[in-house]
Amino acid sequence: QVRLVESGGGLVQPGGSLRLSCSASGFTFSNYAMTWYRQAAGKERELVAGISITGSATTYADSVRGRFTISRDNAKNTVDLQMNSLKPEDTAVYYCKARALSGLSYWGQGTQVTVSS
Repeated sequence: QVRLVESGGGLVQPGGSLRLSCSASGFTFSNYAMTWYRQAAGKERELVAGISITGSATTYADSVRGRFTISRDNAKNTVDLQMNSLKPEDTAVYYCKARALSGLSYWGQGTQVTVSS
């Protein structure tokens, strides 16, 4: 059974930090590129950050570059998103996605991040 489970979301003040984690099971994690997306209320889902199969290549949305860092551990089947200098506009449900070269994709159920004073 394929599972992607996000954790680490919560309420944080502006300027604070959170670390999201996505734990994968039921598929060969090291064969999948991993991506974090987010969806704010009333808005479309958008890509936040992505990391290649080996972790050698990363990509970031302009809005988070320099503040967020994506990393993965293929031995532990996890992908993390370190989020620093959080802003109210970072408030959203954050999802992780696994995508194989074939295009086969899996999504997690999401974790809520709220940035508010």
